[in-house]
Amino acid sequence: MIGNALLGESTLLGLARRMVKRKAQVNPGPFSFSELRERYYFCKLLGMLRRPIFPQFVFLLLFAVSAHAQGRPSASEIQSIEQRIQKSGAEVAVAFRTLDGEAEWFLRVDDVFHAASTMKIPVMMELFHQVREGKVKLGDTLLIKNAFPSLVDGSIFTLDAADDSDADLYKAVGQTRTLGQLCELMITASSNFATNLLIEKLGVENIRATVHGLGADGMNVLRGVEDNKAFEKGMNNTTTARGLLILLEAIAKGRAVDADSSRQMVEILARQKFNEAIPAGLPAGTRVAHKTGEVTKIHHDAAIVYGPRPFVLVILVRGLAETKDSAALMADITRLLYRWVK
Repeated sequence: MIGNALLGESTLLGLARRMVKRKAQVNPGPFSFSELRERYYFCKLLGMLRRPIFPQFVFLLLFAVSAHAQGRPSASEIQSIEQRIQKSGAEVAVAFRTLDGEAEWFLRVDDVFHAASTMKIPVMMELFHQVREGKVKLGDTLLIKNAFPSLVDGSIFTLDAADDSDADLYKAVGQTRTLGQLCELMITASSNFATNLLIEKLGVENIRATVHGLGADGMNVLRGVEDNKAFEKGMNNTTTARGLLILLEAIAKGRAVDADSSRQMVEILARQKFNEAIPAGLPAGTRVAHKTGEVTKIHHDAAIVYGPRPFVLVILVRGLAETKDSAALMADITRLLYRWVK
């Protein structure tokens, strides 16, 4: 029977070469796990694994596996992404990695960008860190007051509801809200007011320490939002795509504080109300836990994508005046990367 045959070295090597050649013709790029599995069972069927495997065959299989493990898009896929970015005229950074760690692609991953509202992710992480340490509880209440000290000189500034993505909290001045409620507003509705209240409660230095402890120093949180004196002096919160990738990977893998805290943070991120960027480039119904960020000519999205092969994707965009253009760009980049890795 053919399944019990012991094939000669030349036949074995020829089959291996044809596998790699056929792959390159039909679907350029690294082998997927399913493709490698299919080839394994094909080899087993032919009895190839019942004899010592020749060095050349081992090399070709290692080529296929290492191409997958290194996990880079093909040259044509990279070209498609780069052409789309070039056409937009924007400066773009991308950090992409599957949660299994087998595939990744980086573009300008350590370039520094204004963080916009992506800096609210480490604020949330520090809240859960302090809950774990017993310093606070999510059910603890906080007085809602619209007065914050500037990083520059300590002078008091206030926030304007007209400049915030959530205006309802301003109606609650003089009342109280729980820390959990403020966190929900900060992430899902991107409330600047809720963010500043939480930062004042938790402490900027504590937030920075948590970021540093995770090795995500590309995220640099200096202050709350809408501190115009600090903005004029260039004292801004900044981030890199790599910094955000590290933070989201920690959450996705249950390493941000602890597994239960990470799970709760994923749930909050998954309730995000602004879904015009990364989610728009994914098949309908794909679960996405993410945080957007937007200021003048700055538009970011940082996401954990729970597709067939989950991954973290961070896209930072600078230089486009219209958010519909930057959102469309991020959706297109997402679509191209998803096709590669699915």
